[in-house]
Amino acid sequence: MALIPRLPHPVEIVRATVQVAGTAVSVPGRLLALLTAAEELVARANQAVTDTEDAVAHARRVIVAAETQATAIDPVLAFAREFSEHEVHAAIKLVDELPRLARHLNEDVLPILTTLGQIGPDMHELLEVANDMRQAILGIPGFDYLRRRGEDKDEAKDEAQE
Repeated sequence: MALIPRLPHPVEIVRATVQVAGTAVSVPGRLLALLTAAEELVARANQAVTDTEDAVAHARRVIVAAETQATAIDPVLAFAREFSEHEVHAAIKLVDELPRLARHLNEDVLPILTTLGQIGPDMHELLEVANDMRQAILGIPGFDYLRRRGEDKDEAKDEAQE
C-alpha cells in the first residue's frame, strides 16, 4: 500500500486561505508604511549630509583664518623668544606703571609742551634785551679798562692753578 498523503479538511483549507488572503491584503499597506519610513530616513540622512557639509565648510574657513592668524603672529613670537626672563618681568612692571605714567604725561608734560611755541619769540626778545644791555655796558666810560683788568686777573689765576 502506497501511502497517500492525507488532504486537509476543506474547512482548514478555507481557514488557511483566509489567513493567507488577510496577510496578502495587509502586505501593500505594510510595504507603503515601510517605504514611507525609508523615505523619511533618506530625507534625514540627506539633511545630515547637508549639515555635515556645512560644518566641514565652516571648519575649513576657521582653519584658514587660524592659519592666517598663526602666520601673522610668527614675527611677534620670534620677537618674544629673544626676551630674557628678566626683560619680561621688567616689561610687566612697566605695563603696571603705564596708568601713572599716562596721568603724569597728561597732567604735567603735555601742558608744558603746549607752551613751547611761545618760547621762541620769548627767547628772541630776551636775546635782544641781553644785546641791548651789552651795548649799554660797553658804552660806559672806563669799561674797557675794567674788562682788561678782569682778563689779567683771570690769566693770573689760571697760571697759579697750573
